[in-house]
Amino acid sequence: MLELSLKTLIAYLLGSLMGALLVGAACGVDIREQGSGNAGGTNALRTQGFWFAAGVVLIDIGKGVVAAGWLPDWNIPGIAIDAGVDRDWLAATCAAAVVAGHVWPLYHEFRGGKGGAALVGALLALAPVVVPVAIAGWLLIVLLTGFAGLATMIAAATVPVALWLLGLQSPPLFAFATAMAAFLLWTHRSNIGRMRSGNEPRLTGLWLLRPRIPRP
Repeated sequence: MLELSLKTLIAYLLGSLMGALLVGAACGVDIREQGSGNAGGTNALRTQGFWFAAGVVLIDIGKGVVAAGWLPDWNIPGIAIDAGVDRDWLAATCAAAVVAGHVWPLYHEFRGGKGGAALVGALLALAPVVVPVAIAGWLLIVLLTGFAGLATMIAAATVPVALWLLGLQSPPLFAFATAMAAFLLWTHRSNIGRMRSGNEPRLTGLWLLRPRIPRP
């Protein structure tokens, strides 16, 4: 169990490296003090623009890929590979830990993002075939509603469905995808509250069906 415990911890610490706060530190900006206060890609896009957000998303997706795709097979010096640990379950555990680190980053007062980008990175390593489905679902919802949070929740929910339809529902992968769909619903609870009250901001640049203001 030492290998499982250590790699889960490393994945969590990797997840705690927040793209928004690393890029923000380089630019002298803390986006937790701007916009929605969330240290994620959507708030970065709203408050700092495309290139800032692109750097944020690249880091956050990258750490998900490393944690789920590389870390489980890493031979840690001095730590024996545990033959009793299923490799698929280890990968799923590391994937969940990197998302948890993204949401509750140790290095940043446990104030992080909502897990979407880190989850995309983990899925790129574990089940890359479902990522285009999730991205298409996200884009469709944003185009129709302008709500990035709603789009992220729905995109996460499509992943276990896509796995089932594609016959890829191995127990570790399906359990991870289902748990993450529920987890992202929870991390976006503030978005749900703002949508219900009519205060949720929209990505107007992508909102295809936004009301057109007539010219005077």
